[in-house]
Amino acid sequence: MKNLSKSLTLAFAAILGLGLNSCSDDDKPTNSGAGESQVMVIHASPDAPAVDILVDNVVALQDVPFPVNSGYVALESGTRNIKVNVANTSTTVINANLPLEDDTYYSVFAIDSVASIEALVLEDDLTAPATGKAHVRFIHLSPDAPAVDIGVVGGGVVFGNVEFKEVVDFTPLDAATYNLEVRLAGTSTVVLPLGNITLNAGDIYTVFAKGYVNDDAGNDDDDLGAEIIVNLE
Repeated sequence: MKNLSKSLTLAFAAILGLGLNSCSDDDKPTNSGAGESQVMVIHASPDAPAVDILVDNVVALQDVPFPVNSGYVALESGTRNIKVNVANTSTTVINANLPLEDDTYYSVFAIDSVASIEALVLEDDLTAPATGKAHVRFIHLSPDAPAVDIGVVGGGVVFGNVEFKEVVDFTPLDAATYNLEVRLAGTSTVVLPLGNITLNAGDIYTVFAKGYVNDDAGNDDDDLGAEIIVNLE
């Protein structure tokens, strides 16, 4: 539990201030017309090496490390073949045919330990939040972490009893600065306080738990933590 607190503290301290791998007002995802979709690929397998992303057997991205994402990339709609290969090799770890609809946004996560790696494909609802609101989605992608609740200090649960591979849909929250805490699911036991988390009005976020609680390899890069994607700002 000490590792859990340390890793999440470091991750959430900057979680909404950095905006890394996000979409700005100038480069927010847009579809240029009929027949186009937007796809983001996220490397969320903590012990997998860097990967290459292939679309219909053509390399689209190279040497993508954990836990980097591609940002939204425009693809022709229809059924497209997406492969995730070990970087600079022909070794395919994920091979998925994805039916992509016009004017639709998708996130494709490579998840779980490398021995059990698989794709988690989500359709992203980027409907603009109501005035004064932000949208936040939470995904539990830490293979050995227990179920958790994320709640407001002194208040109720925002995301409750979230287990590995579980996705909490985009949820409207008041734009504000929050003092949050991570609790063991179904209890009042606070794993970690998360202070001064700022949600900006009109923005859409995905937050996912990443890495391992027990890192036997001793690699700090895959310690348990959290990552944020700004889907739209």
